[in-house]
Amino acid sequence: MRKDGQDAAVFYATTLGGLTARLLRQKLMAIWPNCGKMSILGLGHAGPFLQLWREQAERSIAAFPNTAGPAAWPAGRASLACRVEEDALPFPDFSFDRILLIHGLEQADNARRTLREAWRLLKDDGRIVVIVPNRRGLWAYSESTPFGHGQPYSQGQLARLLSGMFFQVEKQEAALFAPPLHWRLNLKAFEIWEKAGHALAPQLAGLTIAEARKDLHAVMPLRRRSSGRRVLVDAG
Repeated sequence: MRKDGQDAAVFYATTLGGLTARLLRQKLMAIWPNCGKMSILGLGHAGPFLQLWREQAERSIAAFPNTAGPAAWPAGRASLACRVEEDALPFPDFSFDRILLIHGLEQADNARRTLREAWRLLKDDGRIVVIVPNRRGLWAYSESTPFGHGQPYSQGQLARLLSGMFFQVEKQEAALFAPPLHWRLNLKAFEIWEKAGHALAPQLAGLTIAEARKDLHAVMPLRRRSSGRRVLVDAG
């Protein structure tokens, strides 16, 4: 069952969700420290993370699947949020320098079509970061979080899927080792869990993060629909 944007927003408003968002922002900032003058697209539920680059990016857009309407956009500089068909995104080819896909791939009706659209939209030197639940971790089986729904992936599965869709994987890492519990002691030990997990059991992380670049030597067959792409715009 797909979790919609409001469900994800409710999770990130909790203490556990806030700690998770802070951890992922740190990871993302380390991967993409400077996105000045770039166009960035967030797919899935990326609003809590796009704010990292909103002040420096030329344009940032959060695109939510049609069945998962957008939650409230963070306060600050005006950006754009819209609802879209995930396998027929309403943007021209080569529109974006960066794409962040979170709470999206594992819940997509067709993961390959979603990645095909991402490949189409990226510029020739574009890069994508995909964050998915790790199938060996506890978070993939916790339905009280937005990571406990859909198809989880191991690092190997995610790398093969990206490579098969003409992306060159540049980096993979594990994240989120604390159990998906709102218990007070667990929350206090959140950073300890993270350090210990990386050292002792990286294969049991809650999430897998992959950064990949568009493979310029690949030929991607573009599927065109006879019907037009539809989009509902919500300007913040």
